[in-house]
Amino acid sequence: MASTAHEAVIHGGLSEAEAAAIHGGLSEAEAAAIHGGLSEAEAARRLAADGPNALPAATRPALARLAWEAAREPMFLLLSGAAALYLALGELGEGIFLLATVALTVGLTLFQQSKTEKALDTLRELGSPRALVVRDGHSRHLDSRALVRGDLIVVAEGDRVPADARLLAGHALRIDESLLTGESLAVDKAAGDADEVACLFAGTAVVGGHATAKVTATGAHSRTGAIGASLQQLAPQASPLQRQVRWLTVLFALLGLALSVALVLFYGLRSGAWLQGALAGIALAMAMVPEEFAVVLVVFPALGAWRLARSRMLTRRLAAIEPLGATSVLCVDKTGTLTENRMRVARLHAAGSTVAPDAALGPAMRELLEYALLASAATPFDPMEQALVRLARRELAGSSQLHPDWRLVREEAPRPALRALLQAWSAPRAEACAVAAKGAPEAIAVMCRLDAQGKAALMGAADEMARDGLRVLAVARAGWDGAHWPPHPARLGFTLLGLVALADPLRASIAEAVHTLRAAGIRVMMITGDYPSTAQAIAHQAGLAGGALLTGETLAAMTARELRARIGKVTVRARIAPEQKLRIVQALKAGGAIVGMTGDGVNDAPALRAAHVGIAMGQRGTDVAREAAALVLLDDRFEAIVAAVRAGRQVFASMRRAMDYLVSVHACIAGMALLPVLLGWPAVLLPMHIVFLELMIDPACTLAFENDAPDPDSMRKPPRAPDAPLVGAAALLRAGLYGLLALAHVVGAWLWACAALVGAHLALMAGRGAWRRPNRMLWMIGAGAFVALLLLIYLPALAAVFHFAPLSVAQLLLAAAPDYPSRYGPHCWNLHNVCADNATLS
Repeated sequence: MASTAHEAVIHGGLSEAEAAAIHGGLSEAEAAAIHGGLSEAEAARRLAADGPNALPAATRPALARLAWEAAREPMFLLLSGAAALYLALGELGEGIFLLATVALTVGLTLFQQSKTEKALDTLRELGSPRALVVRDGHSRHLDSRALVRGDLIVVAEGDRVPADARLLAGHALRIDESLLTGESLAVDKAAGDADEVACLFAGTAVVGGHATAKVTATGAHSRTGAIGASLQQLAPQASPLQRQVRWLTVLFALLGLALSVALVLFYGLRSGAWLQGALAGIALAMAMVPEEFAVVLVVFPALGAWRLARSRMLTRRLAAIEPLGATSVLCVDKTGTLTENRMRVARLHAAGSTVAPDAALGPAMRELLEYALLASAATPFDPMEQALVRLARRELAGSSQLHPDWRLVREEAPRPALRALLQAWSAPRAEACAVAAKGAPEAIAVMCRLDAQGKAALMGAADEMARDGLRVLAVARAGWDGAHWPPHPARLGFTLLGLVALADPLRASIAEAVHTLRAAGIRVMMITGDYPSTAQAIAHQAGLAGGALLTGETLAAMTARELRARIGKVTVRARIAPEQKLRIVQALKAGGAIVGMTGDGVNDAPALRAAHVGIAMGQRGTDVAREAAALVLLDDRFEAIVAAVRAGRQVFASMRRAMDYLVSVHACIAGMALLPVLLGWPAVLLPMHIVFLELMIDPACTLAFENDAPDPDSMRKPPRAPDAPLVGAAALLRAGLYGLLALAHVVGAWLWACAALVGAHLALMAGRGAWRRPNRMLWMIGAGAFVALLLLIYLPALAAVFHFAPLSVAQLLLAAAPDYPSRYGPHCWNLHNVCADNATLS
């Protein structure tokens, strides 16, 4: 079988003479480019001169700018104001201390941001697109950012065109240019002089055929460069979770501002000490500002995505992490997702008999293999075709049935109306062409115009093999005069040759993974283009038996309302065309489900984009599918989906615990800053005390809770409701109540206020259940806080700044170790009876 120019380039290149013959007389330079491409040395020179093939990335702010932006945050402005007031009052030690803590807090903020940026950089590196390039006479996949002008690239169905290029050779090439033109119909491309016909543009999608092209422009110099640069100026829309957190932040900020102003006025009017009142107001404002809310929203998903990447699951959009945990329906492909996608021919059926491929093959079986080979690609990518080609070349070796000198003259790809592949071949010195076809048995039956008896025999044999979980293809042959191609292939007069059945074993861990998902309340629904009996057999092996079967033919005849009413009872969908996946996603979403969808082809992209969580295959998936999806399985392992769902639930649960904790601790601290002043007591919490507490709160909410071990029961609980808020009204009230209970303890021990408040802070973390799961980070933060407290109480220089006096061991243990209500354990409460003569706050 003759290879096309495209295939020859991939598998070793053409001679200059061959290239010129195929491409209609290219220039010597062009022929040389096709033969070997650029040299690595020349490519490196051009890359240094033109820069990488990427749109200008948003410039990362310099360290000084990041520090300046952090110092402009409300919390740091309040700290600076408090330091200025202390210096105005002549309290030099306190002022210097607060200024030092401003620098320290800015440093912690920069550290957190750096950690998040590193996680995002890792994800961006993993998500960088690849391109097939010919250099130094060899083809290889490169990061598309390394492409330069003059590079020889190879594109095929499912690829994104990596740079602007001029078409040199191609076969049935069709490009989706809607990115540039807005036109939904694909455009045919062919080598020629007309720019629009022969030019490929970066970012457009190959929806059919394959081609070889020469890069003419890269990066910002490409046609899409200007568009991409303008898109970088557009701010992404806020997600529901971001809007919810923003609302909470504004609520707390406004409440804190109102209370702070009221406290300053109350304090100043009552005592006339306006500067002291301003300090009390600043302390209250610092206690109320929920600066950590936004940090939680950014850090948790970013680090969760980074952990998924270590498990070979690439997160392309961080917003997908949150709905992962709420996924209620998962639609998965059979081939390559549930199965290993390692095909082998298991049976051959011809002339009324069925044999194994290792048996002695008669003439009918050999002709079946001959035309199955002619109906396959010369260098197949699809595992099914690879198995067919491998067997045919082995069994027909040395015979006249391999046809190495035949030339491919026409190819008809499968489509929903005709699920069969046709290829027409021209033999040397022959007037007519041979046409080979392989595809779904029912489609081949129509093409062969079988009578009722013949169709029943064909479908009976196919059913028998399909019930064993085998994928069944029918093969036929016809002749063509090479002139007018008929509107329907049935007019060519096809003759049925037989059936080929292929086995694709189920992945070993699938049954357990499916059981885990179903135990987690997630419906797993299989989608396949296979024969219904094959689909049901595989579903039974995977543990998906019990649901109804829906075929693509039935789906096509249903209205949207009928599909929505029936889809909830379906477990297996067979003979589904990729285009029908979008209808399935829309029907499930209309029923209130949170939908996860897997896919790998160009036509899967709309469904992947429409699903709440689109999951593309990294190994066999097309570039278009990967770009449409929110997640990419880098090694196509189904178990990674289970890990992703578990991670999504963990991220949301950790964020919820962190937010509950923040509401509780801010309520407690704010109450302790406000209540003593209102009761006429001395101010218990000054800005420096708030700073000390914030130095524990920040790492607790961003490091400790994010590093919390997953709930071992997370995959034995149903998905949360789609509209479940991160911090709902009930959770807000509960968290506030915990904070008030902690406040009651601190007020009861107000003479030991700061020590008791540290104990309350640690107990509130315990109240989120964090101590009950292994978390080294949480223990480190707790131990660090306790050590810092000891230094502040017992180190005279620091104790003087904080107005502390030493505690006895018994007093310290009582203050720092209260027993708090826990949502995971009995509710018990201790108030310490404190005598005035044991005062520790001067």
